[in-house]
Amino acid sequence: MDKANYQKALKNESDTTIVETQLTKDGIEFFAYGGGEKDDDNTSDSAKAKPKRRAAYVLWSPDSKQFAMVRSDTRKLKEMWVINSIADPRPTLKTYKYQLPGEKEAPEEFVLLFDAATGNQRTLAVNAFKNQDVAIWSANFKQNERDDDWRPLTWLGTKDKFYLHRTSRDLKRIDVMSVDVATGTAKALIEERMNTYVETRKLGLVNDGKELIQWSERDGWGHFYLYNGDGTLKNQITSGSFHCEDIVGIDEKKRVLYFSANGREAKEDPYYLHLYKVNFDGSGLTLLNAGDFDHSMSLNDNNTFFVDNYSRVNTTPKSALYNAEGKKVMDLETADLSQLFAAGYKFPEIFSVKADDGITDIYGVMYKPYDFDSTKKYPVVAYVYPGPQTEAVLKAFSKGADRTDRLAQIGMIVVTMGNRGGNPSRSKWYHNYGYGNLRDYGLADKKAAIEQLSDRYNFIDINRVGIHGHSGGGFMSTAAMLVYPDFFKVAVSSSGNHDNAIYNRWWSEKHHGVKEVVGDKGDTTFVYNIDKNPELAKNLKGHLMLTTGDVDDNVNPANTIRVINALIRANKRFDIMLLPGQAHAYGDMQEWFFWGLADYYAKWLLGDFSQPVDIMEMNREVEQKSGAPRAMGGRR
Repeated sequence: MDKANYQKALKNESDTTIVETQLTKDGIEFFAYGGGEKDDDNTSDSAKAKPKRRAAYVLWSPDSKQFAMVRSDTRKLKEMWVINSIADPRPTLKTYKYQLPGEKEAPEEFVLLFDAATGNQRTLAVNAFKNQDVAIWSANFKQNERDDDWRPLTWLGTKDKFYLHRTSRDLKRIDVMSVDVATGTAKALIEERMNTYVETRKLGLVNDGKELIQWSERDGWGHFYLYNGDGTLKNQITSGSFHCEDIVGIDEKKRVLYFSANGREAKEDPYYLHLYKVNFDGSGLTLLNAGDFDHSMSLNDNNTFFVDNYSRVNTTPKSALYNAEGKKVMDLETADLSQLFAAGYKFPEIFSVKADDGITDIYGVMYKPYDFDSTKKYPVVAYVYPGPQTEAVLKAFSKGADRTDRLAQIGMIVVTMGNRGGNPSRSKWYHNYGYGNLRDYGLADKKAAIEQLSDRYNFIDINRVGIHGHSGGGFMSTAAMLVYPDFFKVAVSSSGNHDNAIYNRWWSEKHHGVKEVVGDKGDTTFVYNIDKNPELAKNLKGHLMLTTGDVDDNVNPANTIRVINALIRANKRFDIMLLPGQAHAYGDMQEWFFWGLADYYAKWLLGDFSQPVDIMEMNREVEQKSGAPRAMGGRR
């Protein structure tokens, strides 16, 4: 349907004046053309009516005469369930498709090419690997279209050709491919092969694909490579012991690549992102926005100017306008934090320590009580997320630190820090450190970091150490209590994937690894084996609180229940917090959970058991009619 009819459907999907054209009639449940999101084709809820229409993710040709899409057949996938116990008037069962690691039942994906006028479709021959994933790249939106609320997605390419990539199930093989629209022929241009998982970024096109710019970690670092349009390598564009992140702009006439990267500038946190330019032949590499900050850049469509937003966790955010040569044109904005500081806020502190190997640098942030007294001893707690797709360590000033800051105000030192294997934005070795050991790989570095901070600062009490995190952090915090039971004394573990054998295939198989086995008859199976938190339940010594939402369809509550079962059978005392009707993020119970976390640390690290039934801190946060500011603090 066109824009006008689409907007009608958004307002009222039963509007009888909506004009639409049906192109297909063979879509069936779990093998449809649209949907695929958690609330759509892959889920069902006995109490929820299905919508009349669902968005189909399609990518249009630049002339709008063709469109392509990936159609996924998930009929063979097995199901998972959660029960919404507080549904009215009866509890409801939610059933959803969910593939576990190692399972043979997998989605089958088809790349379809449609003629928009006739509705004729072709299924493209792109199969190479069993249980492969296929993704079509989209073109980048232009900056001058950013305020347009009607921007149809177009494919990366021209009206005659587009680009996609296919990935083997073990993720060790990725093929970059082009598709000829006229013939429907798909051709592999670039093949990547590694002994751990291969990662990729969107392809860069030069002169409509006469040349290609590809991102790869083949030399151990993320860098860019220049190819002819037929997939012949011309030269490596960037090189060295730093990490290139994304293509920001391509100047075809000057043959200049603009890109973001980190880890190149000496004496900086290696995660701080900068903007660079380099000639296609690798010469003339130039830093465009110097400054010991984390930078977020936006380049205009003509590659002539960019806006640079920059800060650290301990500086006021600023923005400035630069030209493409890196010369500052003007300062734009400086954030006004005066009211924040008037309320008592203080910046956290940045630190670096060594990993458990004594060699690798680990970077972190320390949050203190605003009434910090260096002559006192404070318990220390670590807020953790193990990665491997990211580390829970803020680099720029962000409101995302508010709960970390607030937690420190009950009278503790709160730290966040990385760990080997925790982030893709360093070397390939650093990122893949936990491959094959997804339970324990980050724990030694967390312990070593806290020990070094204790040696460095007399105000840290090494005998009162806590740890908490959500999702992967929930998994990690429980593992820490069980692997180092004499070091970590208290943990609050929320919605952890404690048994990765029942967590989703895509994350578990990628980051831990899955073995592809080809039998004598050519049949292919996938073998997955991983250490799990319940296996260590007998090791618990300290205070552990496990929490989960009961309708979490991301990390199913079974993950937490299996730990509970193991702890009971090991005759251990522990605590449980169930959040009714809440999915993975805890929704409107997030604030209540925060104070439960604070209370747990207050009891077992501060010795404060004076907790009345009412959560007075939350009652004080209710909006006051007089307009008085809300209280920021908690207990001291």
